[in-house]
Amino acid sequence: MKIGIFDSGYGGLTILDEIRKLLPEYDYLYLGDNARAPYGPHSYEVIYRYTLESVTALLERDCALVVLACNTASAKALRTIQQNDLPSFGAERRVLGVIRPTVECVPMLSRTNHVGLLATPGTVNSGSYTMEIHNISPNIKLTAIACPMWVPLVEYGEHNSAGADYFIKKRIDQLMSTDPLIDTIILGCTHYPLLIPKIRRYVPDGVRVVSQGKYVASSLVDYLRRHEDMRARLSTGGTCRFLTTESADKFSRSARVFMPGTYVEAEQIELSRQ
Repeated sequence: MKIGIFDSGYGGLTILDEIRKLLPEYDYLYLGDNARAPYGPHSYEVIYRYTLESVTALLERDCALVVLACNTASAKALRTIQQNDLPSFGAERRVLGVIRPTVECVPMLSRTNHVGLLATPGTVNSGSYTMEIHNISPNIKLTAIACPMWVPLVEYGEHNSAGADYFIKKRIDQLMSTDPLIDTIILGCTHYPLLIPKIRRYVPDGVRVVSQGKYVASSLVDYLRRHEDMRARLSTGGTCRFLTTESADKFSRSARVFMPGTYVEAEQIELSRQ
């Protein structure tokens, strides 16, 4: 059985890329619901339904484990799917998110206990990062700033342009002026790793930037180490397939931006309505 990776768009490819670096031996199936992206502006009910439809598609294609490589889906749909829907697929299936693995590293990284979050409006408004951080370390103060223009910059290939600097500097300045004691910034969107060169340009010296991919990948390595039964079910052919609800050609072209040097040939599918 395979490891499934789901995102509403392309950003989850940055998570997949880091996971495959640490766990190259397993078989992977990536699904991007690109036809309905972005999820952020939708209501909880719509995000939950869209996410469930995508998770179902991966489970029906022999994925034993699905990672929601999407902060919006992890924030608004993960818990409901785990509690209400997953049992119908069998006790041996699992669905994991990206928020908890990301925040688990924060207490070890921050010296001041003042942490910033840069994310999409949907993720910020969900309050999920605040809740998860306070569950792990209640003494940490989290300041969250929404960055509505950052994903479009990446999606439209403008993340390396001079014009991108304005939007990136604006949000980092807003974050640091809100709490100058911040020494660790979480990038709470899987698109944002492509912006890191510009982000580092405007982040003050001594402030650490936390990108999700490496921490999610390390968390998955630990999860499989602790769950021998799951590890034994996973096939080890080293393959990776890509599914999209949008144009397969468009996905294949755009995916190369997120996974440089990786050959991507996608297949277009339709999702069954739940």
